[in-house]
Amino acid sequence: MTILTPANAGVSLEDLLAAKEQRAQRQTDWLTQFPHTLISLTLVTPGAVKDSVSYRQVMREALGAAETLLLQRGWAVLKHAVFWLPTGAEAFWSIEHPAPEVKAATVALEQSHALGRLWDFDVICPEAGVVGRRSLDNASRRCLICDVPAHACARSRRHPLPDVIAKVEALIDGWHRTH
Repeated sequence: MTILTPANAGVSLEDLLAAKEQRAQRQTDWLTQFPHTLISLTLVTPGAVKDSVSYRQVMREALGAAETLLLQRGWAVLKHAVFWLPTGAEAFWSIEHPAPEVKAATVALEQSHALGRLWDFDVICPEAGVVGRRSLDNASRRCLICDVPAHACARSRRHPLPDVIAKVEALIDGWHRTH
């Protein structure tokens, strides 16, 4: 069993909201500096602990998978950065390629990798904004535990947090067993 040992003691809601605002500002800054498609990667990390040895491994795997994807597709990367934060790791890529095609590729990556369910690739078009799954006729993310849309379970807190964290740990453990 993976123990999500915190690199920090956990973060507050205020910390998470501030981090979200800072990420949005960084995204705006990047889109201003490089008016091209922006990929913004974060992890699905339920609970107060957002930075741990296990989560860093998951992020490193996501970074490698994204780099492989970009290289295989031959998409020009104008800028790339990774931010290892107490509120969770984040990564950005500025890409010279149409956002809808980039979103389709990142959704396929999330759906095909054993850890992909824990990755959250947002793709932002400088003209049209965030490219959602629905714009590609893809269903919204599903709950980690049941098969309803994830946002519905999260909002209603349908599943106890320890159950959701256990599911995340099981996904990570399953990946470790095969690698």
